[in-house]
Amino acid sequence: MRRSLGLLSALAVTGCLLTGFSGVSLAQSGINLWSGVKSENQLIHRFDFGGQANGWDRLRLRVPNKKLKTAVAQFVVSYPEYYNGSFDPKKIEVRVKGKSVPLQEAKWDKDSHAITIFPQEAIPAGNNVEIVLSNMRTPPFGGMYYFNLATQSPGDVPLSRYVGTYIVNIGS
Repeated sequence: MRRSLGLLSALAVTGCLLTGFSGVSLAQSGINLWSGVKSENQLIHRFDFGGQANGWDRLRLRVPNKKLKTAVAQFVVSYPEYYNGSFDPKKIEVRVKGKSVPLQEAKWDKDSHAITIFPQEAIPAGNNVEIVLSNMRTPPFGGMYYFNLATQSPGDVPLSRYVGTYIVNIGS
């Protein structure tokens, strides 16, 4: 009886400890465990100035070359409705092989919670890409936000493709 009571107590304590952690994350690397997003769909991001709540920062969204299987004519970064930070479309940059790519347009649609980026020329498949969101205002309160990335390929019938999800932790 005593042995089973000890085992039951150990299981109860372990359960409480595990449910107390919603996710273990390394804030600057973008790595997150137990998030609900499959690891193959998690993309890496980085804040240049720490990602603190209610501040100005620069967010770098990285796209590995293995994720870009087709050329890209458009990037769409969507974010959750409850994210109440802001973005500066004039300070959005796309970098390929470390060099800035000229943009035709970058739009921030507050109502649809999306940033749409149109490079002047399609970005060839198989390149490492970095989307840089400079001069962004982080929300007044910290939290975890899922930013989803989709791309559209060039052509008569552009196909939208889900690339992955950035699990952005602010204020942690």
